[in-house]
Amino acid sequence: MTLSTNKQLEELFELPITPNDVSESVPSISVNRETLVALDDTIDKIEAALPTVKGLDMADSEMDELARMAVESYQDLSNLGMQVDSRFASEIFSVASNMLGHAITAKTAKLDKKLKMIDLQMKKMRLDQQQQLIDQKKAPEDDETTQTATGVVLSRNDLLERLLGRKDQNATKE
Repeated sequence: MTLSTNKQLEELFELPITPNDVSESVPSISVNRETLVALDDTIDKIEAALPTVKGLDMADSEMDELARMAVESYQDLSNLGMQVDSRFASEIFSVASNMLGHAITAKTAKLDKKLKMIDLQMKKMRLDQQQQLIDQKKAPEDDETTQTATGVVLSRNDLLERLLGRKDQNATKE
């Protein structure tokens, strides 16, 4: 089809008329670069505006402190429960078990936080590896390629002679 035929079809079906030159509709490389630079600048501004998370180490020490206090309270209440009248001991032991439960909860929360951080780090590593693979595929190949194997160009007859020679050698070995 020629350009005039395309124009006739566009007019017939009332389609928007496309420019004659295809290169006019494709953005140039410099426009793409400018767009990417603008996007990078915008991302940098957004990252700078976001608050940084502080005090992650402090939360660990606080959880350890809470767990330590809960275990100490459990021990104190258990000792007290052993020394009081049996009708009051049940309530004291109930509170002591609650304290031990709080200690376990504090330790579990700390471990959960660490596991989430490890999970996020693994996801980030996976994304970085995927990005590296994409970059390697997009990168132009170097002039210096690594040689993975050697080869010899053979004619059909040479190949048959080599194959038959190997068969003969295998037959004589048996």
